[in-house]
Amino acid sequence: MSNTDLLLAALFFAVAVLYSSVGHAGASGYIASMALLGFAPEQVRPTALALNLLVGGIGLFRWWRGGHVRWRNVLPFVLASAPAAFVSAQIKLPKESYSLLLGIVLLVAAVGVFRHASRAEAEDQASSGRDVPWLAGLLVGAAIGTLSGLTGTGGAIFLTPLLLFARWMPTREASGTSVAFVWINSLTGLAGLLHSGQSLPAMLPWWLGVVAIGALIGTQMGLKWLPVRGLRLALGVVLLIASGKLLFA
Repeated sequence: MSNTDLLLAALFFAVAVLYSSVGHAGASGYIASMALLGFAPEQVRPTALALNLLVGGIGLFRWWRGGHVRWRNVLPFVLASAPAAFVSAQIKLPKESYSLLLGIVLLVAAVGVFRHASRAEAEDQASSGRDVPWLAGLLVGAAIGTLSGLTGTGGAIFLTPLLLFARWMPTREASGTSVAFVWINSLTGLAGLLHSGQSLPAMLPWWLGVVAIGALIGTQMGLKWLPVRGLRLALGVVLLIASGKLLFA
């Protein structure tokens, strides 16, 4: 195993810890890590989605066991996002077609999350128990599913801030909803990529073990160790990292 392989594994571990703490699986971070170390472009998206699938699966189980996944609020998003992610994952676009716009959107979202962090507890109380409107959820799910397939991410970096800004649910439920969304989008997106003939690298089993450990630590942070304000600040950091990846990679 080369020094590059070890460095990449360390980056994957750090990404899995940070992202899973806020109900994400880390695809944008994995993509940035692979780009930084010169990973083969044709393997970046399938590798990121395979790692997402495992980290998202661990996160989904733990957030669900913690009582933060309401399937009534997950369904409107995933029913529309799953087919959209499958189809759009097979489309190849020049990176410049979407990177600048998405990077700016995530940067604005990060600023909003930081600004609202101090009011997190009050906003959580006001949004507790709400149901996501079906039509709005389907439209949002289709749009984010398309972005998910195009970018090779699970889509949580777009969904979580939207859930909080719309005040459809409190912070931890937004994380639980997002990780369920991520897992299903990652599964359909990876299926779409493999269907189009892309392959997975030989080192994948080693990286899966690394991110699994990171996911166990990160989900524990999100469920038990971080207060709601800290959880939102962590989300802001994740959004900044994702924005930087899109704007400067």
